[in-house]
Amino acid sequence: MKTSEFYFDLPEELIAQEPLKDRSSSRLLVADKNTESISHRHFRDIKEYLKTGDCLVINDTRVLPARLHGERVGTGAHIEVLLLVRKSIDTWEVLVRPGKKARPGDMISFGDGRLTAEVLETIEGGNRIIKFYYEGVFENILDELGEMPLPPYITHKLEDKERYQTVYAKHDGSAAAPTAGLHFTPELLKEIEEMGVKIAHVTLHVGLGTFRPVKAEDILDHEMHSEYYVVEEDQAAIMNEARKNGGRIIAVGTTSTRTLESVTDENGVVHAGSGWTKIFIYPGYTFKAVDCMITNFHLPESTLIMLVSALMGKDFIMRVYEEAVKERYRFFSFGDACLFLTK
Repeated sequence: MKTSEFYFDLPEELIAQEPLKDRSSSRLLVADKNTESISHRHFRDIKEYLKTGDCLVINDTRVLPARLHGERVGTGAHIEVLLLVRKSIDTWEVLVRPGKKARPGDMISFGDGRLTAEVLETIEGGNRIIKFYYEGVFENILDELGEMPLPPYITHKLEDKERYQTVYAKHDGSAAAPTAGLHFTPELLKEIEEMGVKIAHVTLHVGLGTFRPVKAEDILDHEMHSEYYVVEEDQAAIMNEARKNGGRIIAVGTTSTRTLESVTDENGVVHAGSGWTKIFIYPGYTFKAVDCMITNFHLPESTLIMLVSALMGKDFIMRVYEEAVKERYRFFSFGDACLFLTK
C-alpha cells in the first residue's frame, strides 16, 4: 500500500491555530461505518451516541513544557532543546537546534543558570543525551522556564498552557497532547458518567514522532517511534467488565487506541502492564479491543490517518476528509473532532 494513497488536499486556512474558548463547542463529525453515513454535530452532542454500559477510554498523560531556550556556556550561542524521552531522573534524550552547537562535553545554561545541562553523547538520528543540574524540583523549574512544544503547523503563541492539556491530565511525560481529549470538560465527563458510561484511563506518553509524515513510498517500510504506556489493573478490569457485559470500548484518541491494541489479546481481554509500544496500525489490521473512536482530523500521509483508515475503511475515510474540507472543519491539534462508529 502506497503512502500517496493517504494524501488529501488541505487549505492552510483550515489548520486551527488557537483553541476555542469553550472546549466542548467544537464541531463533531459523526461517521458510521455500517451505513457509511456522515452527520455534522457539536462535540457536546456526543452523549447522544453513547449508551449505558459503554466504556470510554481516556489517556491521562500530561504534556511537559518541554521546549527550553538556552545558551552554550562559553560562547553565548542560542540553543533550543526539546525534551523527548526521560532516560533516568536527570538524564533525557533531546532534540537540539542547532545541533552543531551541542557536542559531547558542551554545557548549556537556561534561565541565567537556574538550570544547566551537559551534553553526554550524540545518538542515532542526531538526538542528544543530556544530563541536567539544578537546585530544587526539576518539574517546577521546567514549568517556569519551559514552553509548550506545540506542533510545527501551529504558528500562534499559546497564551494559556493549560489549553494544551486535557482536563484529566495527570502523569507528566508527553511531548505532545493527546488532542482528542481536549474537547472534554469536567461537566461533560460528569454527565457521561451519570448516563452509566464507565470511564477508564490509560497512560501513553506521546512522542513527537506522532507529527512526522511517512517518508517511505511503501507504508510497510515505515519505522514507527516507540512510546511508553501504563495500564493499571483496576482500569483493565473496568474495560474487561464492560466488554463482558456487551458494552462498547470507545477510545478517546489514537494514543488510547494504540495502547489498548498493544495490551489486548486475541480473545479481546485487556491486560494490565507497562512498556514501550511501536504498534503500527494500517488497513488490513484486525482490531482486538477498540469498537469506536473519538479523534481529531489528522495530517495527510501520516500514520494516524492510516490508523483511522484501518478502523473505518480507507475509501470511506478519504470521503470523510473530503467532506470535512468542504464543510470547513478546523483541522489538527486545536481543531474539531470526529466520532467513528463501527457498532
